[in-house]
Amino acid sequence: MSAHCQLTGARPGFGNTVSHSHRRTSRRFDPNIQRKRYWLPSEGRYVRLTLSARAIKAIDAMGVESAVALIRARGGKV
Repeated sequence: MSAHCQLTGARPGFGNTVSHSHRRTSRRFDPNIQRKRYWLPSEGRYVRLTLSARAIKAIDAMGVESAVALIRARGGKV
């Protein structure tokens, strides 16, 4: 599973871990990615989406139909 949200486009951020001695080593800030299955009534089937936790909350507010329309408008495959 890639660390990429289909709705918001959230991807990992990169930075440094700074130790007590101030040595820097590279690290990765991953978004909270979940695979979630939604029922899509217009097509009569389930769709499985790779979403961040923030995108799951956004779908709860806006509805799965409009979220899938946004993903498809951006060129994503559902």
